[in-house]
Amino acid sequence: ALSRHRRGHMRNDDLEHLRDLFSAFAPVAFKAMFGGHGIYRDGRILGIVVDGVPYLKVDEATRGDCEAAGSAPFAYEARGRGVAMRYWRAPDAALDSPEDFRPWARRAWEAALRAPPPKPKKQAAVPPRKRPRAR
Repeated sequence: ALSRHRRGHMRNDDLEHLRDLFSAFAPVAFKAMFGGHGIYRDGRILGIVVDGVPYLKVDEATRGDCEAAGSAPFAYEARGRGVAMRYWRAPDAALDSPEDFRPWARRAWEAALRAPPPKPKKQAAVPPRKRPRAR
């Protein structure tokens, strides 16, 4: 796992290490979210970092590869039950070099491309303007 500077906050050098791992694949951006970070390429999320652990996007086409590598999904508890997400822990062996990481980054990107696009955010309703009465 990568280290954390403060509770839920990644150190810049850890984010740079992740950026370096993705370098053999494509440039990525990080956005802070829910005490962790989202990993984005071209505006699409392809991974998350939670408690210093990178998780990559997985779908039905790529889950078998993750299972074979001994990976596990990111899960949390909500309302007394476990919820597994479609992000699986990056295999430890993949974290050794950008070249080792590239096939996993590619799988995550392909899963991101196959995922339905996010629903557009609803805009707050703006009340109609009152028109002045004709005199």
